[in-house]
Amino acid sequence: MANTHDTGYKLLFSTPELVRDLILGFVPDEWLHGLDYSTLERVPGSYVTEDFSNRADDIVWRVKVGGEWVYLYLLIEFQSSVDKYMALRMMVYGGLLYQDLIKRGEVLADGRLPPVLPIVLYNGSQRWSAVTDVFELIPPVPGLVEQFKPRLKYLLIDENAWSDSELASLKNLVAAVFRIEHPASPEAIGGLLSLLDEWLVERPDLRRMFALWIRATLMRKAEYRIVLPRIDDLQELNVMLAERLEEWAHAYKAEGRVEGKAEGKAEGEALALQKLLKKRFGAVPSEVLAKISVASLEQIDAWLDQVLDAESLDDIFGPTTC
Repeated sequence: MANTHDTGYKLLFSTPELVRDLILGFVPDEWLHGLDYSTLERVPGSYVTEDFSNRADDIVWRVKVGGEWVYLYLLIEFQSSVDKYMALRMMVYGGLLYQDLIKRGEVLADGRLPPVLPIVLYNGSQRWSAVTDVFELIPPVPGLVEQFKPRLKYLLIDENAWSDSELASLKNLVAAVFRIEHPASPEAIGGLLSLLDEWLVERPDLRRMFALWIRATLMRKAEYRIVLPRIDDLQELNVMLAERLEEWAHAYKAEGRVEGKAEGKAEGEALALQKLLKKRFGAVPSEVLAKISVASLEQIDAWLDQVLDAESLDDIFGPTTC
């Protein structure tokens, strides 16, 4: 279903730089990595029929290999729930694309069809569990019929499959997008904005696009509870965000307290602390969770006050943490 987030992602992946970084950073294939991505060319999604008119803006790119084109078909999937029948949808969309290529005479010189790489980019909150081959949607059939079951696989890129540290090791625009979608802490957003500001110093068009998308992303996520004025400059957005960091962190704290109210004030404070620690430092070690579970209300409040200024878990809980 189309929404503001869907539109924002499609805007990002309507630029060749994002498509290039998606392939180079998240598609493990040496042959693809060796292609000349300066030849990337956007293909209109006009091949979609009236029955699929809501897919008319699907992202389709092609890249030249020697004298031929390889079509990269990107279906950007933004639903929070898994689509069980995505493999079938990709088979239908791929068939429609091929029909359009035949109609326009854009087949290979010998009449064969150009290769298509179907990609599903998923950013939902749960791990993707749907099958990636339409063959697996059909139960086994005895005898001859089994040989004629259709096969078509798509390549799944699930944002949840990479940790923040893995993404941070990549100088890659798509990795930055994934990290902004799931920031390790409020401060991490500022660091990512600084990186993008550096990487895109000579690309004012991309700087503006990222600034608008990041602002919309931060305001869309209910857990951030942050309001930002309309800003289309990365540096201005970074300054504005820095002014909101304390407000943002206190919102996390308040949210945890509200959620834990029914379980008692101490439990609510502990929940707020755990949420803040996870946002600031990532996964919280079991020994830290154990300390929190037996701490007094006064101790938890003291730790909460330290979270914003601490540079590591050791600064809060001592050097025994790992």
